[in-house]
Amino acid sequence: MVRRVLGDAMRSLNVSETCIADMLLAVSEACSNAVRHGGPANRYEVTASIGYGQCDVRVADSGTGVPSIPPGFPPPDTENGRGLLIMRSVVDEISFGVTPGRGTTVHLRKSLDWDEEAAACPRELAAV
Repeated sequence: MVRRVLGDAMRSLNVSETCIADMLLAVSEACSNAVRHGGPANRYEVTASIGYGQCDVRVADSGTGVPSIPPGFPPPDTENGRGLLIMRSVVDEISFGVTPGRGTTVHLRKSLDWDEEAAACPRELAAV
């Protein structure tokens, strides 16, 4: 649902599909990490804002906290551990707020690119 709502909001503002895809990939990775590491209930909260040419998304969980961002990609035969690096590679800014015993908040920020041709084409957005 997060992908649909955020993607439709960005499309309604004529953000480029490449920019939308990057942001949705980063948000998906942050949500996956929240489910995986976010505590026994696997609950998390997503807040997003779009303005001043940027998209800001925060994904907050109630887990024990995220370790530091690894300096490089893990070995190719490793099944996990690429999410933080993927997020870092597709957004302009990534930061973490960790409150021991209360969870982690991942903050993603990306400057938006615009699709000038999309403004001329009517779009039908999905209902939620």
